[in-house]
Amino acid sequence: MCDFGHHHPDATHGYLVDVPEIRALIDETRRLTRDIADVAARVEALKPAFAALLAAEGWLPEQYGAPDFASGMGGGIGQYALFRAEDGSLTLFSLVIPAGAETPVHDHLAWGLIGVYRGRQRETVYRRLDSGGDEARADLEVSRAATMDTGEFYALLPPQDDIHFVKTVSDVPSVSIHLLANDTACVWRHRFEPATGVVTAFRSGYSNAPCPPEGDSPVLAETV
Repeated sequence: MCDFGHHHPDATHGYLVDVPEIRALIDETRRLTRDIADVAARVEALKPAFAALLAAEGWLPEQYGAPDFASGMGGGIGQYALFRAEDGSLTLFSLVIPAGAETPVHDHLAWGLIGVYRGRQRETVYRRLDSGGDEARADLEVSRAATMDTGEFYALLPPQDDIHFVKTVSDVPSVSIHLLANDTACVWRHRFEPATGVVTAFRSGYSNAPCPPEGDSPVLAETV
C-alpha cells in the first residue's frame, strides 16, 4: 500500500507524487538513458519497467485520476504531472479523458511510452503526407486505429506515429500514463485540423503544476 503522504501538491518539479513505483520507473529510465544511446533500443528496454507501473495498483492519487473541466486541453481532460525533471528532459504524467471525450489531434515531439491505466481508449494515428516544411499546414491521412485496454501500451519514436488523437470508449473516464523525454505539457507542440490542414502551436499545460511564462511568441519544440 502506498503512502499518499508522499504526494506534494505544492511542488512544481521532481517527484510530485513520491512513491516507490514511480521512483523505480524513473531510476530505470535514467539508467537506460545513460547506458543505451540508441533511442529505439532504449525504449524497448524500458518496456518491462513501464509495464510494471501499469500493473501496480494504489499508487495514483485519486485526484490525479479525475477529469479537470478547467484544463487547457478542454473537454474535461486532466493532465497531471507526477514527475518532472528540472532540466525538462523527462516527465511522467497521467492523462484523464472523460467517457466519450477525445483529445485534439496533436503531437508529442519526444520519445517515450504511453499506456492505459484505467478504462479503454481508441487511438487514431496519422501519417504526414507533406514535407513538414510549412509550420502552419499539414497534409494528413489516418495510418491506423486501435482500441487499447487497461494494461496495454505503445512506444513513441518521433517522427514515426507521433501525430494522433485519443478517445475514451469505456463507460468511465480513461486514465493513461505517459513517460516522455520532454516537459510535454509545457513545450510548444502542434495541434492539427486534418480536415482543413491547419496547424497551430499550443501548450496543453498541467492541471496541477505551472508552466514557465509563454513569452511574446511561441517557439515550437524540436523532435527528439
